Amino acid sequence: MVRKLAIVLAMLVLGYVGWVVMLNLPGRSGPPETARSAKQPATVAVRQTSPSPAPQRSSTGLLIPVEGVTAAQLADTFDDARGEGRVHDAIDIMAPRGTPVIAAAAGTVEKLFDSKLGGRTIYVRRTGGQWIDYYAHLDSYAPGLAEGQRVEQGQRIATVGSTGDASADAPHLHFAVNAMAPGEGWWQGKAINPYPLLAGRN
Repeated sequence: MVRKLAIVLAMLVLGYVGWVVMLNLPGRSGPPETARSAKQPATVAVRQTSPSPAPQRSSTGLLIPVEGVTAAQLADTFDDARGEGRVHDAIDIMAPRGTPVIAAAAGTVEKLFDSKLGGRTIYVRRTGGQWIDYYAHLDSYAPGLAEGQRVEQGQRIATVGSTGDASADAPHLHFAVNAMAPGEGWWQGKAINPYPLLAGRN
């Protein structure tokens, strides 16, 4: 009896994971309330350093979106509690201010956005439109980055910072992945834990 129950439970979990991966999940109904659109995105040159190691690619094909960070350095903060009863719904990738942020996957910059919580942010809709990658607390955008621009996987798009509600003493990239149903806007989608996608533990 216990074995049959375990098999049924395992099949339900696998079915749910498959459903999430196949996308088409409902999202929120409107843009974030605490956000305001960026009028003039800040851009500064991305610092040039000695050649950095090749970006770390996970088994899912995504790149870890901060140059020089390895899978072993990632921490799963997806379910961590945040203020006002919120759940994190992302992971924080710690790195020194000014460290290059790279596109985890190829796509199109759908929104450059300044918000109270996320600070300077980028929303990139991946090729195919089924996923949006969200990069927040950025110090600066890469020179020339603009909405509607195509970005390639591994392309430098920004630098790590602590804008928004992030502590100035703990610069990091807040990285989120949202599964998008057809027709959903950049502010919608269903949050998916990026940790197993980046750490290769899916």
